[in-house]
Amino acid sequence: MEQGGAHRPDGMERVCSVLVVSAAEKFEEVLSTLLPASRYSPVKHVSSVSAAKRAWGVREYDFVIVNSPLPDDPGVRFSIDVCAARRTVALLLVAHDIHPEVQAKVSPFGVFTLPKPTSRPLLALALSWMASASSRLGKLEEHALSIEEKMAEIRLVNKAKWVLISTIGMDEPAAHRFIEKQAMNRCITRREVAEEIIAGT
Repeated sequence: MEQGGAHRPDGMERVCSVLVVSAAEKFEEVLSTLLPASRYSPVKHVSSVSAAKRAWGVREYDFVIVNSPLPDDPGVRFSIDVCAARRTVALLLVAHDIHPEVQAKVSPFGVFTLPKPTSRPLLALALSWMASASSRLGKLEEHALSIEEKMAEIRLVNKAKWVLISTIGMDEPAAHRFIEKQAMNRCITRREVAEEIIAGT
């Protein structure tokens, strides 16, 4: 697997947006060599947690990389908070001496960590972890959405059945067959049939 970028089911790499929160110029220079525009776009750089919060208020990012500490805040809480978004993966870099403590605090929330000083190969490895996690989160999100859509369809069809039962006098099996037959004969979904029945009441 190539470093960075989440893989889509069709084999094409998904281009990931990145928010880099760092006040260290050298770190940003090294990181920029690992974030080619073909796989990471847009890449926004900010130098404080307050600026990161403003950027996050405008849009959510797939990857958030926090090089702690920042001038106004360690960035630990921000790293945890962004992971509440469905598809966001965060990487937090902290000083070697406090890394075990910080890792224990943030890892339950899905935040990846690296001790500083770090290296280009380790950053590249971390990006590959993030890509894997992002891909997995994407699949979980799609699965959750498909379940939600299916449940919504079931609720709608049940409501349409009760319309048929109460207005036409069908029993439940007959109402079910009517909706199924209409969907099959007209090559539309059961949801569309149900919506028409409900709209007609």
